[in-house]
Amino acid sequence: MAETAAPAPRPKGLKLLRIALQSRKAATMLAFGFSSGLPYALLIGTLNAWLGEVGVKLATIGVLSWIGLSYSFKFLWSPLVDRLALPGLERLGRRKSWILLCQIVLVIGFAGLAATDPVQHIGTFALFAFLAALASATQDVAVDAWRIDVADAAAPVELLSAIYQFGYRIASIVGGALALVLAARMSWPLVYLLMGGLVVLVALITMQAEDTPRPASGLLHAALTEPGALDPKARALALAVVGVSWAWAIGSIGVFMVSVLDPAPGLSPPSVGDFTRHTGPWIIAATVAVPLVIAALTNWLKAHGRAVLTEHDARISPLRTAANHLYVALVSPLAELSGRLGWGVLIVIGMILSYTLCYNIWSSFAFPFYLDFLKYSKDEVAFASKVFGIFMTMLGISLGGFLFARMGRMPTILVGAILPILGNFVYADLADGAAHIDAVGAAIGLKWLFGLFGFDPRMTRLLLAISFENISTGIAGAAFVAYLSGIVSKNFTAVQYALLSSLTFLIGSLGRGIAGEAFDLYGYATVFRWTAAAGLVAVGFVLMEWVRVQRMASPVAPGSA
Repeated sequence: MAETAAPAPRPKGLKLLRIALQSRKAATMLAFGFSSGLPYALLIGTLNAWLGEVGVKLATIGVLSWIGLSYSFKFLWSPLVDRLALPGLERLGRRKSWILLCQIVLVIGFAGLAATDPVQHIGTFALFAFLAALASATQDVAVDAWRIDVADAAAPVELLSAIYQFGYRIASIVGGALALVLAARMSWPLVYLLMGGLVVLVALITMQAEDTPRPASGLLHAALTEPGALDPKARALALAVVGVSWAWAIGSIGVFMVSVLDPAPGLSPPSVGDFTRHTGPWIIAATVAVPLVIAALTNWLKAHGRAVLTEHDARISPLRTAANHLYVALVSPLAELSGRLGWGVLIVIGMILSYTLCYNIWSSFAFPFYLDFLKYSKDEVAFASKVFGIFMTMLGISLGGFLFARMGRMPTILVGAILPILGNFVYADLADGAAHIDAVGAAIGLKWLFGLFGFDPRMTRLLLAISFENISTGIAGAAFVAYLSGIVSKNFTAVQYALLSSLTFLIGSLGRGIAGEAFDLYGYATVFRWTAAAGLVAVGFVLMEWVRVQRMASPVAPGSA
């Protein structure tokens, strides 16, 4: 028998770029990756550099950064993107129609930002930013689905995913480094108009992309119609409770953002800190605790044969199909997870909510910190953060993969939880004058090494701080993505991963509002140290999860995999 050939190594760098340009499908994937990465870079990071430069308060920047919750909540409307045929655009294709619509809205959003003065009309400015973020998050849903749909033997999903990441990284440099370099030489509105022009070019590629036919609606979610599944009325009630909880949470955030960014005449804006302290816990309860309770209740009903189907249910209607999609998006993933893990699901959810908290909570303020507080130039920040920093992140991701292979899953995840805490103290030292960064850099020779490349001591401090932070978060990110990929069920892979990964950013995104207010009140160094303490929560949950995993592990025979 012939030996099975080893799988070919995944191409990287310029070789990957050459492959991406050799076929229409792969080249389209590269463009879609760019189209996904560009608005995220412009809206979540670069936009704050613009706001900081024109003197918008950090508390206001923190509230405006809540537009990033669009990416956390995108799984809520993913069923709509999956099934709704867009009038007039559907003839372009089931995925292309949504992608093109989102790109059109992105161009409108960028043009609106360019036409609005954020100092005089911050409310209108925030509206255009939210519109663009919503379009960007929705585009991500459609692009992810397109990548899975069109994959085949000639363009497997692994290759398309690698090409997507390549395009996304290019967009991060364009929307980060290039945008800052351009802003040093022209106005911010013109920069965003130019970026909108790039989206127009990608839209032309979108119109020429391949697509797949829409499946028959009767084939959807067949498991929900089999004997033993919850009765449609019970599913509808469970979905209603979860849906109302999510709607209240999103509505509360939206109303508060409007009241802060565009207060009524004669009234002072409400306190971000008060909202986060008093309403924030209820938002977490509505988006996490209530769905978990409902998931556990549906499991109990099925286990005890209550409110379940006794025979196959063949009834089909557009309303039921839509309800089934929402049920699979909002209830089924947590029901499966809680049924499989039992009480351990509380540890898993706690770990997911807290793992990235200590750096996500302040990441939106990085550009104002570099540009306005430390007084680095746009060119310096563009190179350090978005060119050099991206390479450091990629190094961190590679180290994370290496540690995962050598040390195992939980040790690497623990390292990934500890290192960002130390990174926050590095940034606190940078804010205080970088005495410890200078000492460590000189002691290990990095100060001399950076000097060989022409970097002065001031620039070296920034590069060293960004190096440690990006390598740390790269390791943490690689470890956590691997952990999430391993915890999800194969029956709910896409939806469950989307839900769990969105929870990763929930508390951090909410905390940015109070972090901005705290930066204004107490200064950067103090808040960096406070947010480092938040990382201790993640360390505690990682240790509990490690114990849970060890207790659940079954004995393995010697020599078995």
